[in-house]
Amino acid sequence: MARKNTRAAQGSGTIRQRKDGRWEARYTVGRDPGTGKQVQRSVYGDTQKEVRKALSEAVAALDTGNYFEPSKMTLGRWVEIWLQDYMGDKKYLTVKHYKAQCKTHIVPSLGAVKLSELTTPQIQSFYNGLQRGGMAAKSVRNIHGILTKCLSTAVQVGYLRDNPAARVTLPKVVKKEIHPLTDEQVKAFLNVATGDEYEIILKIILFTGLREAEAPGLTWDCVDFQAGTIKVCKQLQKRPKQDGGFTFAPLKNNKTRILKPAPFLLSLLERRKREQAVQKLRAGQLWTGWNNTEEWRTALIFTTATGGNVSPQTVYNHYKKLAGQIGAPDSRVHDLRHTFAVLSLQNGDDVKTVQGNLGHATAAFTLDVYGHVSERMKEDSAARMEAYIERLGNL
Repeated sequence: MARKNTRAAQGSGTIRQRKDGRWEARYTVGRDPGTGKQVQRSVYGDTQKEVRKALSEAVAALDTGNYFEPSKMTLGRWVEIWLQDYMGDKKYLTVKHYKAQCKTHIVPSLGAVKLSELTTPQIQSFYNGLQRGGMAAKSVRNIHGILTKCLSTAVQVGYLRDNPAARVTLPKVVKKEIHPLTDEQVKAFLNVATGDEYEIILKIILFTGLREAEAPGLTWDCVDFQAGTIKVCKQLQKRPKQDGGFTFAPLKNNKTRILKPAPFLLSLLERRKREQAVQKLRAGQLWTGWNNTEEWRTALIFTTATGGNVSPQTVYNHYKKLAGQIGAPDSRVHDLRHTFAVLSLQNGDDVKTVQGNLGHATAAFTLDVYGHVSERMKEDSAARMEAYIERLGNL
């Protein structure tokens, strides 16, 4: 039978051994404002030493005014509140992604744990289990980012003293190799794309580096033919029909950018404007796009034969067919963006310029993705300098 060893602890509070063999320390945190009675709290542990330490820390926090009242809320309940009330201006797809990851991974594994009892080792074990189950390191880091944001908000509103997810060890991500088109494949692509119904939008993506949802989201007021510029300020995003279907959404980094494309691309857009006018005439009453000159000014540039929007997925699927014809069946629309970046660097654009054109948040990110191109350019530069020096020696 466990001994009931009740004894005074250092400072305010008592320690006793319970019938189940565990130790308990009780201490007073103040008085109930309604009843005036003392409010007591307990800490538990497997050893007297463990409980004495916890009691000492609690009493010290009370003495210095840093005492933190543990929350009885579970992580699952907090996740529910966080997703409902703390998304702020997060994008639709971002919130959708958060909800899916929480529902599929975070809540089933950690949802029953009380917020105040959630520990770094528990979170570490959760991440390790995801990896053992075959999840990629990048995906584990993605889930970590969501959980960290969720718990950081709990700290901000006072449910947690600190964030236990901040001290975990994350798996290393092996950087994926990019696959831009080769010069030969670019030539072949331009050949098979010419005359294709998606020719213009695919060439725009290839020679501007637009993301595959940014190009379908371009409207005519984004193009200034006189200044020779294209403003990239939104993207086309698919939502469920009950949420309005396709809609304009902010850019990935919420950063509007102004592109100065090659004149060749502006001539393609002028051609597209003429084609769209013909499409409207041919569609007649089936036309669902703009109806007058004023509406046309802000209408979508890339539309179907009846004026509907062209979805990013449709562009992707069609590109895959063309990619197969040029011997690049694994190529994606995003690889056209990579191709633009590599071509820009190889033709003398500095990293800062490429960053601006691509809409990356930082030049460091651009350098991280395309650094290998810069290294090859340095080697080529050294070779050219060596050849120049040799020529000087022959003078």
